[in-house]
Amino acid sequence: MRIVLLGATGFVGHHLLPKLSDAGHDCLVLCRYPPGCRELTVIPRVEVRRANIFDAGQLAQFFDGVDAVINMVGILNESGRNGKGFHRAHVELVEMIIAAARKTGVRRLLQVSALHAGKGSSHYLISKGKAEELIRAADGLDATIFQPSVIFGDGDSFFNRFAALLKLAPVLPLACPDAKMQPVWVGDLTAMMTLALENRETFGETLVAVGPQIFSLRELVEYAASAAGLRRKIIGLPDGLSRLQGAVMDFVPGKPFSSDNYRSLQTDNTSAENSLPRFGITPRALQTVVPEYLSESAHQHHLDDYRKRAGR
Repeated sequence: MRIVLLGATGFVGHHLLPKLSDAGHDCLVLCRYPPGCRELTVIPRVEVRRANIFDAGQLAQFFDGVDAVINMVGILNESGRNGKGFHRAHVELVEMIIAAARKTGVRRLLQVSALHAGKGSSHYLISKGKAEELIRAADGLDATIFQPSVIFGDGDSFFNRFAALLKLAPVLPLACPDAKMQPVWVGDLTAMMTLALENRETFGETLVAVGPQIFSLRELVEYAASAAGLRRKIIGLPDGLSRLQGAVMDFVPGKPFSSDNYRSLQTDNTSAENSLPRFGITPRALQTVVPEYLSESAHQHHLDDYRKRAGR
């Protein structure tokens, strides 16, 4: 199949593209700045092209003659606080994808959404849910929606981010420490996506991807510290201070945490349903994966410190 991918320059895309290539698919990755992702071009059958994915005309041009579209575009925070950034990235883009697919006759669509999309009060979950509604209501689409929990793996923005914060802070005040999560390995998610791509039985379905264990956010952050070889004190904040931390962080560049993140964490990121076993995939425990990349990161951090002290 010839596939157009949106949002494939991120963490999940870096793990999905090699699998699609190994399966014999030709992949066209659309991005704003191709020189920034040259590492993708070394993967066989992968082409990277410059594009404004929010330009409906450009989308239609790139969709012409392809067999499938995979949308992995997603943001965890926006520059403002009114939800417009989430709506643009998650809802308006999907509207344009559907319109371009209709115009060019593309039927197959894979959409990476989020576990419990449409639930809760966060702009993130609400906008993800609206995107799913649009896809389910669209005529002429053979769509499959994927709802993963927090995704972990080499290059993730969860364990790596907390490990980076913990390296800087001997004490970490943690908002929403009791929030529940069921992290899924990126290798399991991308394997299911690759298998589902040509599986007609998945047309019109929503597939859930979660790991084998449920953890509190505090437990996950403590594990990140341990796996990175760091001895740190994690202080769980009560609800009022958690909300306050989000409000303050709304104005911090880069938004390491936000009010919308706080609202998302009010909905447990867990599920009794799991679609992975249906595809012959046994969900992998994070304890078998995370130490491999966090310990390497910690080793590199110590090596960099040594080089600085040595004046190298």
